[in-house]
Amino acid sequence: MARNGLKKSILAAVAGVLVASAAQAGGLERSGYNIDLLFDPSDYAAEATATYVSPQRDLKDVTDINPANGIGSNGLGGGSTSVRDTEDYWAPRVGVKAGLGDSIDCMADYSQPWGAHANPGRNWMGANDNIETKVESDNYAATCSYKWDMGPGFVRLIGGAFYQEVGGFKERLVAPDFLVPGNGIGRLDLDGSGWGWRTGVAYEIPEYAMRASLVYNSAVDLDDISGSIDLRELGGPKYAVSGSASMPDSLELKVQTGIAPGWLAFGSVKWTDWSQLQILNFCPAIISPLSPSCTSLDLLYRDGWTITGGIGHKFNDQWSGAVSVAWDRGTSTGIGTQTDTWTLGTAVSYTPTQNVELRLAGIVGILTSGESGPTTYQGQVYGDEVTYSFDNDFVGAISTSLKVRF
Repeated sequence: MARNGLKKSILAAVAGVLVASAAQAGGLERSGYNIDLLFDPSDYAAEATATYVSPQRDLKDVTDINPANGIGSNGLGGGSTSVRDTEDYWAPRVGVKAGLGDSIDCMADYSQPWGAHANPGRNWMGANDNIETKVESDNYAATCSYKWDMGPGFVRLIGGAFYQEVGGFKERLVAPDFLVPGNGIGRLDLDGSGWGWRTGVAYEIPEYAMRASLVYNSAVDLDDISGSIDLRELGGPKYAVSGSASMPDSLELKVQTGIAPGWLAFGSVKWTDWSQLQILNFCPAIISPLSPSCTSLDLLYRDGWTITGGIGHKFNDQWSGAVSVAWDRGTSTGIGTQTDTWTLGTAVSYTPTQNVELRLAGIVGILTSGESGPTTYQGQVYGDEVTYSFDNDFVGAISTSLKVRF
């Protein structure tokens, strides 16, 4: 069994490959939640990470199936039947950690756990369904742990809270531009915020580089989402709307252990409650026969599961590397493009001194094939604007980070 030969650098490489892999998961997940900095053995540490993700989802065989609002991008059957749906994005994270005596550790961090950006544009056959949709988030968190000796290692109880801001917009072609004064595009803008909490437990044996942790993150109830619907490009009004939603709770088990001198095995299983995001309705403040109608974001997600496993190796006191394989279960259930994702990740860590770590990690993967079309939920049909299919597509990501201990 590996003992003190497994130093901080190998754990850094493992952390790097896990961060890169997490950046392409199902639902609206971009980087999710990460509290690995809390386990750093130093009294004080600061870390900054930036991950760039390129999901290259291409739609084909696009068919506008709702003639009531025109066909295609111009209302007369115009527009491409194939299009790139996704946009590249950055997922940043910044955190600081402090040890408060022998038993208490605390960390504070900023991240962008949720997001999405579909931007097929105006000139495709599905413009009545989507021109551009973007979701962004900001998460501010504080997490602490209390530990005590037990057997050859120690137990750690974990607790914390976080505040989230979530916002975004959607644009789609509501009517052909030759029938309205403007360009026929309607826009929905939304913003909301809420609080969440986390709790967990971990057991560690530093001598063997062994750690097992189970952490639960609560849902974040966005009870007062506010925004507007802008129909002025159709000769209509711009009016306020409101609604509610909950960002998902999650439960994650992580395990790592030394398996030979200079070698570490690691794995994780995560469940995310994306199924609570089904049909999100947003309505005017006052409902009357003369008021505009409600609109909705139709997601129809199912729960997400992510399984990761890998191996890390320490080449010398300064250089370490890791490789991993991950599977993420798709969350789409008939509409959308969230199918299963398979990724292969690699990472390298350079530790020039005991106080500095530099990491570079990357993944390559496959977004599996599928199709989208009309789907019945609770007796009502959704996804009845457009149908399309998609093949296996490429996804790639690269992540860099710097950690300083003092």
